[in-house]
Amino acid sequence: MIVIDLLAAGGGNIATELFERTSSTPRVREALELSLAPAFLLVGIGSMMNVMMQRLVWLANRIERLCINSTAENPEFLSRLPFEVELDWLTKRRRFARTAIKFSTGAAVVISIVIALLFVSAFIETKVGVLVAFMWVLSVGMLLTGLAYFLREALMAAAGPQDKEPK
Repeated sequence: MIVIDLLAAGGGNIATELFERTSSTPRVREALELSLAPAFLLVGIGSMMNVMMQRLVWLANRIERLCINSTAENPEFLSRLPFEVELDWLTKRRRFARTAIKFSTGAAVVISIVIALLFVSAFIETKVGVLVAFMWVLSVGMLLTGLAYFLREALMAAAGPQDKEPK
């Protein structure tokens, strides 16, 4: 009530207009219904990013262990693949995982803006449908790009390090 009193004291027209725009329960309900699908997509992106982040942490730990073992005199380590081959393979995988996370995070940010725009559109006169549609397409494009990079990283992991030098 304090906010309403302040608005009424500052200018009756602003308070009246705010009440008229926000008192429409169907408009608010419609805005909430429209923002449900993007919200569920946001949850899905968060779950995928959790998996991507776990892979990135594993890669970072593996690179660190590899670097530590390469400096120690470890006969078991020396009999494996050349250090540079595995390190190069892990570094490429890490680059793909990082890029996947960046695009997925961007998609999550854009979807959050879409949700905010859908909710705010119930209270403003300006038509934001074209902007919402553009941002939705942008977020799906960013998500697909992130998933493509994640797929590339997973395919590299499945293939394993490739020693290109003949033995």
